[in-house]
Amino acid sequence: MNEKTAELRKKAMALPLLPGVYIMHGRDGEIIYIGKAKALKNRVSQYFGSQNTHAEKVRRMVDNVEDFEYIITDSEFEALILECSLIKQHTPKYNILLKDDKGYSYIRVSPGDWQRITYVLQKKDDGAQYIGPYKSSYYVKSAVEEANKIFMLPTCSRRFPQDFRKGRPCLNYHIKQCMAPCAGRVKLKDYRESVEQALDFLKGGSSNSIKQLTAQMEEAAENLEFERAARIRDKINAVKKMGYKQKVVANKVLDEDVIAGFSDDGKTCFQAFRFEGGRLFDRESFVFDSDDPECETEEFLLRYYTMRSDVPKNIAVDKPFDGLEAMEKWLSEKRGNKVNITVPQHGEQAQLVSMCRSNAAEALAQRKGTTVREYSVLEELKELLALDKLPEYIESYDISNLAGTENVAGMVVYKNGKPLKSAYKKFKIKGFEGQDDYASMAEVLSRRFDEYYKAEKSDEGFGKLPDLILLDGGKGQVAAVKEVLERKNIDVPLFGMVKDDKHRTRAVTGDGGEIAISSRRAVFTFVSKIQDEVHRFAIGYHHSRRSKNTFRSSLTDIDGVGEVRAKSLLKHFRTIDNISNADLQELENAPKMTKDTAIAVYKYFHSKEPK
Repeated sequence: MNEKTAELRKKAMALPLLPGVYIMHGRDGEIIYIGKAKALKNRVSQYFGSQNTHAEKVRRMVDNVEDFEYIITDSEFEALILECSLIKQHTPKYNILLKDDKGYSYIRVSPGDWQRITYVLQKKDDGAQYIGPYKSSYYVKSAVEEANKIFMLPTCSRRFPQDFRKGRPCLNYHIKQCMAPCAGRVKLKDYRESVEQALDFLKGGSSNSIKQLTAQMEEAAENLEFERAARIRDKINAVKKMGYKQKVVANKVLDEDVIAGFSDDGKTCFQAFRFEGGRLFDRESFVFDSDDPECETEEFLLRYYTMRSDVPKNIAVDKPFDGLEAMEKWLSEKRGNKVNITVPQHGEQAQLVSMCRSNAAEALAQRKGTTVREYSVLEELKELLALDKLPEYIESYDISNLAGTENVAGMVVYKNGKPLKSAYKKFKIKGFEGQDDYASMAEVLSRRFDEYYKAEKSDEGFGKLPDLILLDGGKGQVAAVKEVLERKNIDVPLFGMVKDDKHRTRAVTGDGGEIAISSRRAVFTFVSKIQDEVHRFAIGYHHSRRSKNTFRSSLTDIDGVGEVRAKSLLKHFRTIDNISNADLQELENAPKMTKDTAIAVYKYFHSKEPK
């Protein structure tokens, strides 16, 4: 503990055990953080104790604290109100600061005969028809997407009729989500009818839309327009199917907000699902620098409902927090009647909270270019191997040779659970001749980390240290490479991927022996994919080396034929067999060939001199 922190801790220990608000000041006197406490002494002194227990964001904040002041209040509730007021006034950099930039959303119907239906955030004077405004951009976006799918309207960038028959229909046509006017086989009358039906659906809802579509279907059937009636019937079924999906999600849901958070790698995402009338009518996502949603659920709720004018009667959250009663009282006063905050443990409410938290995790995963499934397997691998951090950047190595000839290695990289092919590397073993997989692996890793010290630090390639190294092999390969890492002063977790007698991944091995992975389906599949990929890459490089040498040992052994002429011959005749079967005239007429060289090639593939 440095001298400044010790001085601040001494000051904090002299605070009263009373509720209040504390205000942290930076070196220039600016306010950098505002918080509330049920007991000021206990809360503030925690900041200036052991830094090892703090999240990274808190450590950064404490490092910048020059001094603090405090205001005593009569209750925790009063502290909450004062904290809210001060944060709105000063907007400190280390507090959660949410921005409400939702505005209003509109449904836009483009002008012209071949109209498009889209959702937009601003209304323009462009001749289009606008429906709205709507407060929930999530609702508008979802409704427009559903309408376009149900009524099979195009969502691509093609223009009609300018782009008729200029290209093949896209995937949406083949999965029955677009009628493909681009193919030029859709009548304008039928297209306009689908647009009107989609607008009726968006304006009147699914039940009203079904009534109108049913009447249109019956009318078409009476007029013996059976194809049109069948198309309308399919649209009715699609609308009903969407309604069933909504009922599954919100069968007994109260008018409430469901809020949950997820943290990883210094970031936290909170999701808010808003239900009204038994339906999910809005959804919001907020991502900010943080480490621990348990400590910040209360602060998030305070910021979120400060910028919301409407507060629901019920709020479900994923974790309890110390100031729950004070938060309920503040929200009840804001609403004008009782607000209940619950932490559901079972039933449909708990499932909704879990779904909300999964969406928060998905939002963070997408920021990293991955998915929840890929993120989950990395979490499972971290737990299985007892790693200190998530293995977001994995390097894997394999050796390939044939009886000690053409000894090569391949390195593949997985970033956020996906192959990063731009970072793959190939190595030709240079240190010795013959077969020695242990020495080969040691040479490859030694060269790789020599390059690390030469390269500039980067997000990928040799300039980045991996979070995990996986070798295709057992404890022998691990021991050989471990020695290299120690000698190069590289601290990266190292494991080998062990195969069974059928050449399938069986376990991983490290210093502590083998770790079975067959019982963990996701990890088993993931590690197997890595092992198969690195083996494919290494053996592919080995085959290309052998093919190149075979090529050299045939054509380039002929007098007058070098690399350039050999490549030209192979490009012209396609195969070695075609070259060997060509007559002298064909060889002479080939690009880059002379008569003497043509005779030499012909003699090489035939037993006697041509006449």
